[in-house]
Amino acid sequence: MSPLVPLAAALAALGLWLGLRLVTESRARRRSRAGYFDDLRPLFKTGESRLQPTGFPRMTGHRDGLAFDLQAIPDTLTFRKLPALWVMVTLPMPLPVRATLDLLARPSGNEPFTRFATLPQTLPTPDCLPKEIAVRCDDASAIPPESLTQRHADLFADPRIKELVISPKGLRIVLLAEEADRGRYLIFREAEMGATPLQATRIAPLLDRLASLRDDILLLSRETP
Repeated sequence: MSPLVPLAAALAALGLWLGLRLVTESRARRRSRAGYFDDLRPLFKTGESRLQPTGFPRMTGHRDGLAFDLQAIPDTLTFRKLPALWVMVTLPMPLPVRATLDLLARPSGNEPFTRFATLPQTLPTPDCLPKEIAVRCDDASAIPPESLTQRHADLFADPRIKELVISPKGLRIVLLAEEADRGRYLIFREAEMGATPLQATRIAPLLDRLASLRDDILLLSRETP
């Protein structure tokens, strides 16, 4: 028997094992991504989820009479930064404000979840906010008063908070939920994220914050002649 025969058989077995492992890992990845919001269900009275092309879900949930929208946005097209998984928490309902105000932490210009760069006016960062927060709007004469920003400035004390948007169409907070493991990404270019469900304790305060911000905006509208 040629000595190449056992080697060929070993290589074939190795190839089969690697193929089966790849299939198993791919199935596990799909399951974990699809269930990324599963632990958030108790936060809502009613809700539904639907899978996006990324494999991550988009969830709509009702809480205290308000309808929230949650989206997980993987960001793997990176330059000089680690791949990231962002979660957009949105309260999509009309508000009595006449302009969009966008507060974005450490903008790079490559964020896949924001219209920040399209807003035409750049504003000074208020003293109540960290200096790494950039501020833009579409009409500086119509944005909410700085007192509203000051009341909610502590939101950015959490370095995972990336963005706060106040607009006539609703409110949004963007959270950095995960970053790829630096070592595995640098060595193997592996950027797997979403292996474990997002914890409700990370999202509940943001839902409450959006509800509180909405209440403040409605109060201001009643007080303004």
